[in-house]
Amino acid sequence: MKQPDMELVGVVKTKPDYVARYAVSRGIPLYAPSDRLEAFQEKRVPVEGSLEDLLGKVDVVVDATPGGMGAKYKPLYEKYGVKAIFQGGEKADVAEVSFNTLCNYEEALGRRSVRVVSCNTTGLLRSICSLSRIARIRRIRATIVRRAADPKEVKRGPVNAIVPNPARLPSHHALDVKTVLPWLDIATAAVVVPTTLMHVHVVVAELEQQVSREDVVSAFEQTPRILLADADTGLASTADLVEYARDLGRKRYDIPELVIWLDSVAVLNDKEVIWMQAVHQESIVVPENIDAIRAVMETAKSAEETMSITDKTLGITHGRIP
Repeated sequence: MKQPDMELVGVVKTKPDYVARYAVSRGIPLYAPSDRLEAFQEKRVPVEGSLEDLLGKVDVVVDATPGGMGAKYKPLYEKYGVKAIFQGGEKADVAEVSFNTLCNYEEALGRRSVRVVSCNTTGLLRSICSLSRIARIRRIRATIVRRAADPKEVKRGPVNAIVPNPARLPSHHALDVKTVLPWLDIATAAVVVPTTLMHVHVVVAELEQQVSREDVVSAFEQTPRILLADADTGLASTADLVEYARDLGRKRYDIPELVIWLDSVAVLNDKEVIWMQAVHQESIVVPENIDAIRAVMETAKSAEETMSITDKTLGITHGRIP
């Protein structure tokens, strides 16, 4: 709705819940699957028509259904000749290309289907592709400290434990990164911890060339959608970052930027770089989805062009947090 070159034709809901009512209250046209229309009528939630009705009116559909459901809807999108943006919960083969704006925007230009990778993968790719601008990466090893659930997911928590996820290594996150950067030597491990706010990654990169800490910090600082947080200013935890987003007045305390702790960036033996980063799982892929729409429609020819528009309209920044 904030993009100057796009029109939101409608949204699809399967349940006549408060989210559906909120969409209607905002003047957003609401649609539902054919077999769910009666449920909306019973609850007196007005709908414009069926999912099929909507697909006849649009150029692109952003599929944000639960993991695995996108693949089931894909034949319907193809039937109506609609381009589709899928999410990281789908398997990579659901789309022609897996996508991250900073890493492979041009590969998605004109495609019929694109898969925006998961929140954790998006966070890893942003920092990895930023670092690759100053030196060739030999290998990446990362540990992912995952939130147990999103804030509203009461069925998944609380979790009074630290859970290997999975116990058998490496975790799937490395494989997901390789769907975008197939050449990269990467292995990941993950654990689930009892928090709902954000994920945290500890990343170790071995480089082909020598770099200084100043080189690395400068690369991160100049990359769109990456923020550097200084623990000495009080931004020493994910809770601090959430409070900062609230103080900024950000809706839902969204932090679509990747946050890297400045203090954590270290260079060992000139070729090994270590850093810690935080990923807000509820919002980090939102700008990537918007960019993916421009890519498939070829309304922006470069990553720089689409990021300039998306970041300005959504208030996304980069550099050091003041």
